[in-house]
Amino acid sequence: MLAGRLQILSLLSRCARLRCPVCGRSSIFQAPFRVRQHCPSCSSLFKREEGFFVGSVMVNAVATESAALVVYFACLYAVGYREDLILIVALPLTLILPVLFYHHSWSVWLGLDYVFEGLPKYEEPGAG
Repeated sequence: MLAGRLQILSLLSRCARLRCPVCGRSSIFQAPFRVRQHCPSCSSLFKREEGFFVGSVMVNAVATESAALVVYFACLYAVGYREDLILIVALPLTLILPVLFYHHSWSVWLGLDYVFEGLPKYEEPGAG
């Protein structure tokens, strides 16, 4: 049980640091907003096929919508039913948060994929 908890904590730490979920040695990004094809250290494949990125979009959308709801209800509690004031706070959040959370949404998606399916290894084109 303790080993399982340590593995989950290790995976969460790698996701928070934007590292490979398998080995934790290299970044999953080669540049801002550019996901690597695979890990240079352990050859785990980050970009499998067309459409694989949709999972990270889903993670980003759920995180943004959740944050917007929390902010909306906090503002509703703080200022009462004043939609104009609430929109002044909530609207910029919903526009900025997806951009700020982009890298971590990819990292969380790769971590979830690693837990449930495992990440396949990258094979050089023509090798095999």
